[in-house]
Amino acid sequence: MSDLKKMYSTLQEDPFPAEMTLRLGDQELHYTKRTWTIDGQEKGLRYGENPDQPAALYQLDKGSLTLGGVTFRGPGAGLVSSLEEKHMIQAGKHPGKTNFTDVDNALNILQYLDAKPAALIMKHNNPSGAAWSGDGVATALERAFWCDRIAAFGGAVIVNRPLDKKAAELISSCYFEVVAAPDFEEGVVEMLKSRKNLRILQIPGISRLPELARMPFIDLKSLQDGGIIMQHSFRNRILSADDFLPATAEKDGVTVNARKPSPQEADDLLFAWAVEAGVTSNSVIFARNGATVSIGTGEQDRVGCVELAVHKAYTKYADTLAFREQGCSLYELKQKAAGDSAAAEALEDIEARTRADRGGLPGTAMVSDGFFPFRDGVDAAIAHGVAAIAQPGGSIRDHEVIMACNEAAPQVAMVFTGQRSFKH
Repeated sequence: MSDLKKMYSTLQEDPFPAEMTLRLGDQELHYTKRTWTIDGQEKGLRYGENPDQPAALYQLDKGSLTLGGVTFRGPGAGLVSSLEEKHMIQAGKHPGKTNFTDVDNALNILQYLDAKPAALIMKHNNPSGAAWSGDGVATALERAFWCDRIAAFGGAVIVNRPLDKKAAELISSCYFEVVAAPDFEEGVVEMLKSRKNLRILQIPGISRLPELARMPFIDLKSLQDGGIIMQHSFRNRILSADDFLPATAEKDGVTVNARKPSPQEADDLLFAWAVEAGVTSNSVIFARNGATVSIGTGEQDRVGCVELAVHKAYTKYADTLAFREQGCSLYELKQKAAGDSAAAEALEDIEARTRADRGGLPGTAMVSDGFFPFRDGVDAAIAHGVAAIAQPGGSIRDHEVIMACNEAAPQVAMVFTGQRSFKH
């Protein structure tokens, strides 16, 4: 076992060159491989996606690119790729690819959440919980944590405001692998350093995210056969509630219109759609009062994605009750209940309340990264109390989907985003 554990701390020798040039027609982008001296050893990434995959990180340092009248991000806009040793306040071993890609995808989401202090907990390149709050970053982080306390274990915490002591107390009380912030209030770093295996990153460029949000970057996908797909990065067109489109559709000469969201519903849809930019497709997100309630990721069918998110909501709701009332996880309580009548009674009560409260889903807002090809996904969400929905629109059955909202009691609001938000 000890030998197996070594592979996670072993530094891979990468064979990649110190420089890389990407030529697109007569335009060039020049990149330099990043290395850092940590504990007296100069090295780049520890390894790639897995410990037996050598990897390298490159920073764009020269060149510019304009295609079709669109200017892409150039040198000087670095975030994760521009980190220096001084920004790795506590690094442990050299960082691996997944440490950086989790932080990077969090920044992809946070670029659309600048209006309020926001916090994300990332796990396997998806958010396990996300929240924003006018009451500060600590409140946002606490609410993100309770969205999915179980999945947060070993995750990466990323915030868009200086990290304060209250937020640091929560981080120090749990197991996280990474914390990243634009800055840290006095005394916070010392608190965080009590967790010896926690990587502490300062990313000053977080303050520039709203500016960068309007500038795309070149997004490259390598194919199994060595080919490359190049695309513009996703740009969120919903930057305020006013950017949503009315949900309306026509069928056989009859026009149907959905209820307009209330201001709070619209704010929750705006928040959830921003988070959706960083969630693996197919996906839906339930949110309430500026925090995710449940995130369904990576399903092959739309209604299945809704059902997954509903299942997760019920499970996490019951786990929160178990943890707060019984001092153990839902799964630990189930184990105890097998041979302990008091634990069995407590479990039965928690499960009954979870069913009665429908997993905390009544009144939530739901966003979907793709349109609903059938009304079944909407009906599945309405059955558990969803109050408002945002989705791209454009299905040949949009009229049926809107009718599902209009037939609900109380009537469910719906808006269109006018864009899809797939992420593969």
